[in-house]
Amino acid sequence: MNRRSLLLGLAGGVVVAAAGGYVALGRGPAETLIATPALAAGATGTILPDIPLGKADAPITLIEYASFTCPHCAHFHEEVFTQLKRDYIETGKVKFILREVYFDKFGLMAGQIAQCGGDLKYYGIAGMMFAEQKGWIGDGTEATITENLRKIGLKAGLTPAQIDTCLKDNARAEAMVMTYQKNASADAIEGTPTLVINGEKHDNMSYEDLKKILDAKLGG
Repeated sequence: MNRRSLLLGLAGGVVVAAAGGYVALGRGPAETLIATPALAAGATGTILPDIPLGKADAPITLIEYASFTCPHCAHFHEEVFTQLKRDYIETGKVKFILREVYFDKFGLMAGQIAQCGGDLKYYGIAGMMFAEQKGWIGDGTEATITENLRKIGLKAGLTPAQIDTCLKDNARAEAMVMTYQKNASADAIEGTPTLVINGEKHDNMSYEDLKKILDAKLGG
């Protein structure tokens, strides 16, 4: 299957806390388990709002569940999203929403930097994360990835102080994980990339196949 299967179990939509208050979100690029701050079972917290791209009242809402460390997601953004944006989002036919999935600490860190610039810069930075994925993952070590993610943030116009603040914001990180868990559980997401088009779930696909679905919903 041309997608990445979820490695993290959704226990009632909440990350189950492990000993010491940490849980392994999954295997990172170096195939080592990465510990990240966990949410206690039954915890409640802030659910972050979606960041939409496109016309607010577009007839089609397309939600993509994707991980910044998923190679199939990077391929989707390179081969499919560019055309989708040109033909459907910028023409007012599709409202697009990216929902981040976290397999590992590094995907979460990438999300922290992507969200660090606010809504206006979000899709620009997210696009850089996908386009430069192989480069910033590099040798898969935490030192390399952290340095490369910082470089992307700087290139996107963030200051070193902004980047430091965002990467150290544990409350925001917990809210990001809780938001991912809630949304992915509600939509029964099993892998990335997954597309939800006007409430209907679809696996990864080519632009040609996606175009057929969108045109049919538009009555074309």
